[in-house]
Amino acid sequence: MPTPVHALAHCSLSSAAVTEFLALPQQPATGEEFDALDAAVRARGWSWEHDCLPGAYRTGFGHLLCTEGNSPFGDPAARRFLAFGELYPLDPDDEDLANRSWLGELVDDWGRAPGWTVLRPSTVAACVEVLDRAADAVTAHLGAPAERTVTSDAAVVTGPAMPHRIWRTATQAVIVGPHADNGPYGYLTHLQLAASPLGLAPELPPADDIAALDRWIETHVDW
Repeated sequence: MPTPVHALAHCSLSSAAVTEFLALPQQPATGEEFDALDAAVRARGWSWEHDCLPGAYRTGFGHLLCTEGNSPFGDPAARRFLAFGELYPLDPDDEDLANRSWLGELVDDWGRAPGWTVLRPSTVAACVEVLDRAADAVTAHLGAPAERTVTSDAAVVTGPAMPHRIWRTATQAVIVGPHADNGPYGYLTHLQLAASPLGLAPELPPADDIAALDRWIETHVDW
């Protein structure tokens, strides 16, 4: 049997990291000038990320943060995500594993950062375990379990299907799950915590309407 997940890099998500991430819309805005933004980034112990996820920030907890707009601070209208895992799943269209060398190197790039671990080979179960622990951290911060859990591959390019968990706060849609890494042609997959303005679609579909839940997730994590 082919390996369902060739490699998985991950960095544990703590409730403290969740707290920092979900508070970003309420932080003082930095404006448009690079120097002010750079000062705010450095003051948090963050850095700019140019390799694994261009245009992202590496937080003090080691995760990669990507956001709409010019600044992650003080913008309640921006969608954003925090990547705590990166996996290279089996691509059924790559039977000869022609992509394994360069895609495996990309996963290794993620795994070289402090706090990250690489598993090679890995399994879908190991990826789900990382998502489960991340969901526990969100539950610990919000004080409630997810309102919906749906297993789906709608947000990825090359499977596998994995759980997405959804919470809603007074202002934000909060989602833990997999999502395509749109950099290397979608072959790789993020494990991520996403947050978006709840006003994009405040009402959750019924738990048994999987197609509607897929659309709800895509509305809040794609931009």
